[in-house]
Amino acid sequence: MGTLKSRGLRGSILEEMINNTNEYLQEEGLALIQKIPTPITPVQMDEHRHITLAYFDKKSTVDYIGVVQGIPVCFDAKECAFDRFALQNIHEHQVRFMSDFEKQGGVSFFLIYFSEKELYYYLPFRNFFPFWDRMQQGGRKSFLFSELDEKYVIEGPCTNRIPYLVSLQKDLDNRDDE
Repeated sequence: MGTLKSRGLRGSILEEMINNTNEYLQEEGLALIQKIPTPITPVQMDEHRHITLAYFDKKSTVDYIGVVQGIPVCFDAKECAFDRFALQNIHEHQVRFMSDFEKQGGVSFFLIYFSEKELYYYLPFRNFFPFWDRMQQGGRKSFLFSELDEKYVIEGPCTNRIPYLVSLQKDLDNRDDE
């Protein structure tokens, strides 16, 4: 039997917090953001019709997609134990989807929980892409927390919700300035 630190359960608390946040945002009329389920095909089921074995139908795109006050958004949630984020946790088809989403006028980003630091970080896609490009060019296959822009650290109480809309607003403001 797996423990809470198993790969299968990693990020489930982060996902629960994001889901709580998104429910709150919807109740307040601020946003409508949905979790995108990963498509699976059941292979085996027990006598109670619970799936005991399944495989993934196809590659998923991002974890969440929706709209915030008329602005289309998509994002992926990741958890990182240390100061170094391994880019192998992000797949090429996700990068392609997020890039295409931005080309259509949407906003793509990553919400990363750095568990050792106990902090949440909003990583705009355009700030992520140089790390990805560096890796594609044969450079480092990770980025360090120290390489990130500290203005996107998510401030405030994060008991059961992550106030990421403040960082989204900073992202939008910076896009206007560019």
